[in-house]
Amino acid sequence: MQWVFTFSLQQSILMITVYQECPSCHNKNISKRLTAKDHTVSHTFFEIWECSNCSLRFTQSVPGKNEIDSFYQSENYISHTDTNKGLINSLYHRVRKRTLNVKRKLIEYQMGSGDKNILDIGAGTGAFINNMHQAGWNVIGIEPDEDARATAKKLYDLELRSSESLFKLPSGTYDVITMWHVLEHVHDLHEYLDQIKLLLKMGGSIFIAVPNYTCYDEKIYKEFWAAYDVPRHLYHFSPAAMKILLAGHGLEITASEPMWYDSFYVSLLSEKYKTGKNNFISGLWNGFVSDVKAMFNKQKCSSLIYVITAKK
Repeated sequence: MQWVFTFSLQQSILMITVYQECPSCHNKNISKRLTAKDHTVSHTFFEIWECSNCSLRFTQSVPGKNEIDSFYQSENYISHTDTNKGLINSLYHRVRKRTLNVKRKLIEYQMGSGDKNILDIGAGTGAFINNMHQAGWNVIGIEPDEDARATAKKLYDLELRSSESLFKLPSGTYDVITMWHVLEHVHDLHEYLDQIKLLLKMGGSIFIAVPNYTCYDEKIYKEFWAAYDVPRHLYHFSPAAMKILLAGHGLEITASEPMWYDSFYVSLLSEKYKTGKNNFISGLWNGFVSDVKAMFNKQKCSSLIYVITAKK
């Protein structure tokens, strides 16, 4: 159960959602864990709560899906602007070409030979599906942000579709469906997962990447951990929370892979949030230590890619 409240603020209406139970498993035993700041747009604070049953953490009192767009309006939000301004974003661009190839190789290894129809949900400015298209895949990209779609058209001549089209696509069509750091943004969590399962071709796979709050870099930065990214990140996943959520929709995790570079990017941003400065050496060191620890237990990596199939 969740409560939706409406507020009048400067002659505008703001709707927020207050959860009375876990948005994943609906357990009522939930409690506050910490308070984090929106460092990107509003500079306001949001509480993060945790479910005692499935271990999902979630942002409390989040703006509704029709109101949250304003929290994405920043030239520093790289997923929508493709900006390379600043040291951290510049480093992100340098690493991105390699990470795109890593994702493609993982998908091709998991899928083997066969049809190559891929749906990317939350395509951003289109870098990933452009990489897949160049490798011979038939691509469809969905992106809710109009400016990001325009950037994808300008950069790669890609015609991305709006989020409404997800529920108009033909069922049983796609060999691969991907969501790269997208699931944590989706208000209609259960509706999306049901629809993704419906769209998946028999024998196909879903690849979902999300931050992992059980990682070492979260333990260092706590409320300053950049991957909390409130209020844009509505949910904060652990491996256990992902397993329980997906099982409830008839989906099964068959493999999980670490995203090694994320710990560096997240630690560099977290260091800036915590100290107000670009502590380059400290951020890189903490990212390195986080990855070293995750080598002994990859379930502790800063971000994880889950390979998912529909249960038979």
